[in-house]
Amino acid sequence: MRQTILDLEESRIREVANAGMGRSDVLAFWFGESDEGTPEVVRQAAMESIARGETFYAHNLGLPELREAVARYMTQLHGPVAADRIAITSGGVNALMLAVQALVDAGDEVVAITPVWPNLTAQPLIMGARLRCVALAPQADGQWTLDLEALLTAITPATRLLVLNAPNNPTGWTLTRAEQQRILAHCRSTGTWILADEVYERLYYEPSAQGCAPSFLDVAEPQDRLVVVHSFSKSFLMTGWRLGWMVLPPGMAPQVGKLIEFNTSCISVFTQRAGLAALQHADAITAQVVGHLRRCRDTLVPLLQAVPGVQVAPARGGMYAFFRLAGQDDALETAKRLVLQAGLGLAPGNAFGPQGQGWLRWCFASRDPQRLQEGVRRLQGWLASGGRL
Repeated sequence: MRQTILDLEESRIREVANAGMGRSDVLAFWFGESDEGTPEVVRQAAMESIARGETFYAHNLGLPELREAVARYMTQLHGPVAADRIAITSGGVNALMLAVQALVDAGDEVVAITPVWPNLTAQPLIMGARLRCVALAPQADGQWTLDLEALLTAITPATRLLVLNAPNNPTGWTLTRAEQQRILAHCRSTGTWILADEVYERLYYEPSAQGCAPSFLDVAEPQDRLVVVHSFSKSFLMTGWRLGWMVLPPGMAPQVGKLIEFNTSCISVFTQRAGLAALQHADAITAQVVGHLRRCRDTLVPLLQAVPGVQVAPARGGMYAFFRLAGQDDALETAKRLVLQAGLGLAPGNAFGPQGQGWLRWCFASRDPQRLQEGVRRLQGWLASGGRL
């Protein structure tokens, strides 16, 4: 076994979840998914595909009709995107790993913005890269911000790849259009590739004419060294389907197709039919999902803000409240105690990097907002008891 693999840290989120799984009294908000099922029209498309016997291998890059549908969807949001720039993948995480495999050699320097979902920092390490992290900073109101000058200073001609996730998991931080333009211009000058994880772009709560967060696709040229990753998981309620896509520079897709062959071969046809149905009903599905998540956010965050010692701000994007509890500096220990003593399942902030130490992530994507209210009641009771119930 490679030492790099042995040295990978196990998921701290899983560590907390394992302490509470099987307990019916635990309110679980630890994983990044809604507890609402996939829309019926999407499930029906998959079942009809299976009934037709579509159970054979597909093209490495995905069904042509799905690639074309994704291209139309991206074009509607961000301007012209050709279908030959699209690769369909087995989820967003597979797309991210494929991008890192395609772009990073052992010894290459990779810069990442943290705190961030741990897969984004682990993947370059798996490839033997040297990882440098630029940290977001929490403000007094609980919002997180980027020191843009510090990021640009960290990216040099020696930097092979910049990895970023915006809207961000776990903080809810988002990039502005002006920040994207400066980052892109700087990376052009250094020859650095950008890997943009934009899977939360539709889960955006700020005013937007496009109905989504700012994207690098809005400011980039097709030939830029830019790979944008998306997923059906979040805005289409399809986490378990494992379906995503990449937007690539022209000419790169056939090379990525070779990597797909050696990783997963292809995506099941019935899963892709489900993706097609999701895109055909995208406006209705995403409007409902985003509207509901906004209500969940606006239910949870004021309740947390009313708890003495809590530092939190409404997320501008994503599906998480990232908050700090005064006096609870060990996030993993606090999360474990909340599960065992209060029946409240949250993700420890240091699962997303050392900058998240002392913070907790609460996924507010709940079908019933009353679960969020009950969760805060349990948190308050646990704090009132001095951290024991």
